[in-house]
Amino acid sequence: MCSNYEAVTSLDRLLAHFGAKPNGDLPQVETWPTSRAPFIRLAEPGSGNLICEVGHFGLLPHFATELAYGRKTYNARSETVAEKPSFRTAWKRGQRCIIPAERIFEPCWETGKAVRWAIQLPGQAPMGIAGIYTSWRGLDGQEVFTFAMLTVNADGHPVMQRFHRPDDEKRMVVILNDRDYGAWLSCSVEEAPRFFQRWEGALDAYAAPLAPRSSKTARLKPAKPIDGSGLF
Repeated sequence: MCSNYEAVTSLDRLLAHFGAKPNGDLPQVETWPTSRAPFIRLAEPGSGNLICEVGHFGLLPHFATELAYGRKTYNARSETVAEKPSFRTAWKRGQRCIIPAERIFEPCWETGKAVRWAIQLPGQAPMGIAGIYTSWRGLDGQEVFTFAMLTVNADGHPVMQRFHRPDDEKRMVVILNDRDYGAWLSCSVEEAPRFFQRWEGALDAYAAPLAPRSSKTARLKPAKPIDGSGLF
């Protein structure tokens, strides 16, 4: 699972690596559930044209009544994304996206306590993480984009098995090969699960100090996703 990552916010890097950049200014680099960050989607279904949107990290289904709901829906399990009420509508509509990340952060418990580690691609290449997105209208009538990262089992993975508590299931986000970005966004819903694979390429991992959180939203402690049953 991933509840904290460093978003790609350089307009040049977004354009060079993902083929799109937002129109306006980008939010904070350090991203936590309910924070705002960029994601890439198709401008129109079947068009092949890409657009970079800014949305809240934590997908909000139509029945969510507040932004804080996204503190439980920032990750969607690939095994159940088509079934869970929080995610199934976005999935069945083919609302897939790419989430640009410089690096993700996970807790390593090898010392007996949680130590924050960063995981990134070699050479500091940005990650393109598979996600789903939707638009959500709050009680105030304002419409915003929201998104979630897709995850797969990581038991036995040489890097990702090192993270989270020893008795927790090991999970990892779906990191896409850059050559697959177009196919992930444009393929049919029936074809999309073929991308639910563990990253088997190299990953750099290292202990990283906790960065100061710059907003009240970012300081909220993320709720642990409950994806085995119910809504998530």
